[in-house]
This record gives sequence, C-alpha cells and structure tokens, in this order.
Amino acid sequence: MDRRDFVRHSALASLGAAFLAGCSSGAGGGAVGPAAPATPTPKPPVPTGRTVLGIDTFAAQGFAALKGLRCGLVTHRAGRDGAGQRTADVLARAPGVRLTKLFGPEHGIDGTAAAEIVVKHAKDARTGLPVYSLYGATRRPTPEMLEGLDVVVVDFQDIGSRSYTYISCLRLVIEACFSMPRPIRVIVLDRPNPLGGEKVDGPFLDRKWRSYVGSYEMPYVHGLTIGEIARWAVATPGVLDLDEATRRRGSLEVIPLRNWSRARTWDQTGLTWVPTSPFIATPQAALGYAMTGLGCQLGEFTHGAAGQQPFRFLRAGRRKAAEIVAALGQAVPGLTLEPRTLADGTQGVYTTVSDWARFKPCAISLHMMRQSCLWDPSNPFARATGTQRDLFIKHTGSEAFFEELRQKGARVDLPRWMAKWDADAASFRARTAPYRLYA
Repeated sequence: MDRRDFVRHSALASLGAAFLAGCSSGAGGGAVGPAAPATPTPKPPVPTGRTVLGIDTFAAQGFAALKGLRCGLVTHRAGRDGAGQRTADVLARAPGVRLTKLFGPEHGIDGTAAAEIVVKHAKDARTGLPVYSLYGATRRPTPEMLEGLDVVVVDFQDIGSRSYTYISCLRLVIEACFSMPRPIRVIVLDRPNPLGGEKVDGPFLDRKWRSYVGSYEMPYVHGLTIGEIARWAVATPGVLDLDEATRRRGSLEVIPLRNWSRARTWDQTGLTWVPTSPFIATPQAALGYAMTGLGCQLGEFTHGAAGQQPFRFLRAGRRKAAEIVAALGQAVPGLTLEPRTLADGTQGVYTTVSDWARFKPCAISLHMMRQSCLWDPSNPFARATGTQRDLFIKHTGSEAFFEELRQKGARVDLPRWMAKWDADAASFRARTAPYRLYA
C-alpha cells in the first residue's frame, strides 16, 4: 500500500522518533522484572527496514527454549511468521520441537467464527493435532487440556484496545499454566501493537468491572505489545487472579520483536496484515475499533454498513452525512469526517486522521455518546436495560461515567472525564514502564 494512501485512510502515521532498546540480549531480553532506570539519551530516528516478529526471532534462536519439551500453542489466523507461514506449521516441523496440542481463542484458530459465537474443539487439518477451544465450554484451559505439557507458547496478533479479547485469553492461559501442580512455563512470541506504543488513551477500567471484554485495569487504548502486557501482569501483584505464592512460582519468557519502536505504527513495520477476526480484516479497521467501538455501544450511532468499512464508516440512524459533519466535524483535533454515500444510498462519514500527533483515538466515541443525547432528549442511556447498562460499563470501564450519562445526558462533563482519564493514562504509563521492551 502506498504510504500516502495509508496515512490518509488509516492514519497510523507517527511523528515521534524512538529506537528499539531493552531487548538486544536474545531470549533473556524478555525476562520478567523491573528494569534499572536508564540514563536519558537523545532519540535516534525511527528504525527503517522490516520489523522482525517474535516467531522469527525464536526461529533464529533455533527454538532452543523448546528443545526436549512437550509444548502447546495458543494461536489464531494471524499467528504467522514474516513469510506468512502459520506458527503452528513452523513449530510442528521444527527439529527437536514436540508440539502436541493447539488452542484457539475467540473466532477460532482459523479466525473465521463471528464475535461471541461458541467455538468447538476440533482437529487441525494440516498438523493433525487436537485444537482445544478457549471460547466454548470454557475460556480458561482446564488441567485436562494442559496435562502432559511442559510449556505453552502464545502467538497471536492484538490490536491495541482493551476490549479485544485476545489479551483476555492471554491472561487466562497464564493463570491456568501457573496454577498447575507442576507449573507450566509460558512463552509469548511478541508482535507489534498496530497503533504503535505512544498512544495511551480513553476510559480507564475500574476493577469491579473486569470481564472477558476488559481483563485489565488499564486505559482503553493501552499502548503495549502482548509481550509487555504479559511481563507487567506476571510481575505485578493483583493483575492476575492468582495468590502470591502461585504467581511467584510461575515462569514467563517473552521472545521480543526486532526493529520495532513505540513510534512505529503498522504501516511502518513492512509486515503484511492478516485478518485477526472477521471485521478486523485491515489495519484501518484495527484503528477504527479503537476510535468508534465505544461510541456505538448505546445511542444512535453505528459503524460500518453491511460489513463495509467496519469501524470507520459512521452512521446515525437516517441522518444525512452533512448533519453528522455539522455535529462532530470539529469535535476532535486531528480527525476529519468525510461525507460518503454508499451504493444503496446510505449516508454517513468516514473517519480519517489528519494529524496523528494531535489525535486522541477514543475522543470521537465520547463525543458520539454526548451527541446521541443531544439528538434524543429522552436519553438512550436513561432507557438502557440492565443488560445494556452492564455491557456498556464492561466496555467503557466506568460505572460513574455511565451514571453521569444516564442522569445528565448531553450535559455530561466530557472535558472533566477526559482530563481524569489523561491522568490515569499517565499513571499507567509510569507503572508499566519497567516492563516495556521497546523504547
């Protein structure tokens, strides 16, 4: 894809400059534990050349950490190496590696099941290995599923938003492995955060509302890779649902990326995007998920139309595109709303980021919530059923915010909430800084 076209439609351009650091020591670079404060140095330019995935780093090491061990693999459709080969196939044929079981998260190991659809156990057609579903009768691997394993490898592509469930799957896998009578070692093959690592934004999750669409107390856009999330979760008491003795006896290793920095968004990695789920078929949709998903939980707005431009094309009932632009076109610095009409006459706007440095991913969703109340004085939040209320809070993370929307509607104090969440984001950055693998 042409770089200018990507910036126009995906807006994953980054103006910062940073260089990969903290992971130059091979597998040891992923060891859990606080890092000593580094002496500040000037940041060199963003590295050029293709990002090397964790699976490719692992292959370059000859999969030494797996030799002689019985291993399982948690993966999905996007779990592939830089050449496009499935991680399952790579490990299955690697000399000295004894891959015996596969595990699939939401959407299944092939990534085709729709959201929230139960996935059954199966057999992998290529390797002949059993595939245990972690989105069926259970979402946590059972002792029976883990029996006979020495190590579990995790390799899937996240998209940088708290409610995308692969990081919830990651947490449950770690908890289950550490809880076995003989703890099972966990190895995470790291992958880039497609939004980069500089944006940390949006509502913060209150602990009371942790769920499968929000397993961690973090901002909605978290700014971490899956490897960094794992390091933080394992090293920090209270993040995992484990007692201290169990947490401390577990073993985690992260196989890091090479040639990636926090300033690098997906368009700068040189990697080919593989759909992570049916509606996240492109990196544009991954960014859209962070932007508009929360704003379509309740109210008049919807994203996409008949599966077209998912999470990027906004509609508001039967309102004309011009009405949406007039209402929200100037609401979010760095964001442009482009009027569009689909072939069937459906009108809406396409969300285009014009200034990545100024842009805050979750801001448009918050303004969509307030605008829904302006257009509907009866207040959709006041009319929410108990189920709708709970689902909204589980995604946004704040019961108090919902209650203000319910009671005040369009008078909700968005600047106050956004300032609060900015402070929460700064605090989260500080708490997770020791567990970051990349500058």
